[in-house]
Amino acid sequence: MLAPALIFVLLFFLLPVVMTAVFSLTNMSTATGISNGTYQISPSALKSLSSEFDLPDLANKLSETRYTVDRKGLDALKASGGDQGFVNEIDTNLLGRSYEQRRDIEGALRDLRNSPANIREVKKVADVFQRSVGTTKFESAESLLEAISRAGVSLRPAEQRAVATASYTGWAWTTDNYKRMTSTPDTRKILTNTLLYVFGTLSLFNIGFALVLAISTHYLPQKPAGWIRGIWLLPRITPPVLYVLLWKWFAWDTGFISAVMSAFGVPARNWMLDSTANTWTFVILINGFVGASMGMLVFSSAINAIPKSQFWASDVDGANRLQQIRYIVLPQLRWPILFVTCYQTLSLLTSFEYILLATDGGPGGTTEVWALHAFHTALRNYAGNLQYGYGAALAMILVCIGLFLSALYLKLFRFKELVAKPRIEI
Repeated sequence: MLAPALIFVLLFFLLPVVMTAVFSLTNMSTATGISNGTYQISPSALKSLSSEFDLPDLANKLSETRYTVDRKGLDALKASGGDQGFVNEIDTNLLGRSYEQRRDIEGALRDLRNSPANIREVKKVADVFQRSVGTTKFESAESLLEAISRAGVSLRPAEQRAVATASYTGWAWTTDNYKRMTSTPDTRKILTNTLLYVFGTLSLFNIGFALVLAISTHYLPQKPAGWIRGIWLLPRITPPVLYVLLWKWFAWDTGFISAVMSAFGVPARNWMLDSTANTWTFVILINGFVGASMGMLVFSSAINAIPKSQFWASDVDGANRLQQIRYIVLPQLRWPILFVTCYQTLSLLTSFEYILLATDGGPGGTTEVWALHAFHTALRNYAGNLQYGYGAALAMILVCIGLFLSALYLKLFRFKELVAKPRIEI
């Protein structure tokens, strides 16, 4: 019986986590691709040579167009049907020479005895010997270094290694993603936003307000209590796009709040985005109304499972509602509160769709939480370069935080006592 469950756990939980961990140890992005890369002297490679490897002179040499008289160019001249005497003279006098400027090779060609009288013909011959490695992709580092050598640039062993590393366009194994998190100034801000979002929404709505709803409806007649619970389920069953759109209409400068406040002389404005405090208020309200419904159902079911005799006995003893809640209801809700706290914490850590639809992390990144930042980094980067490896590393941090908080909750709620055998057998 356990085999199907284990298969589902492996396929839908462990395997994605393992794959995310693997991707987090790479520098995969849209620039590198996910397959084997090539070697190319691109502008980014030249910048890397100058800044990371401190080789600005070499970067300048590689960025220049050079002219090298080699066997490849001579064969091309022979195949084009040019003056064989002129080609032979180039072979004898200029083979192996390199020129940094176009005018230098043109001057050398004009000095030859069989040089064409037409300057345009000399320029065409010079173009045959033009060598530049910047626009060519090479399958291996060896072929790139060979092309650089043919272009007349000699490299020391250390420079060869630097060029091979800087010019590689594919992905590589690295731990720099995690180092980058600790050095990026935005990391602390995004972590603070995440803690505010998770624990603010969790304490005020997913646990706090859910308990208020469950306890208050418990003391109501059954029919009105059912209607109230049904109303609070509407945010959860409403499609997220429509749900957030209603909140935006509520807060827009032409929305409900502005229409009401204009009657009191308050100028119309976008109440959701006009200040950081307002933005966070709406973010927590939008998510809290959805999260409170689940806690309400769990807590209501748990309260209804408490034997009615305990409430009747307390009524006989003269206990009021607050005393019943304190001494009967809350002590028997430890397990449901533990479950909802763990589940909703993990849910809030990884959910970002309502923030994405409402503010998209704005204004100015004030509501950019960790999960949304991972999404923006890996799947929707405004700069155009999607960073799969760094996004996976951000997601792995969420996994670690979730595991730590789950273990902490189990300790705080004394999980072993909750699942222990009763001391008295009935």
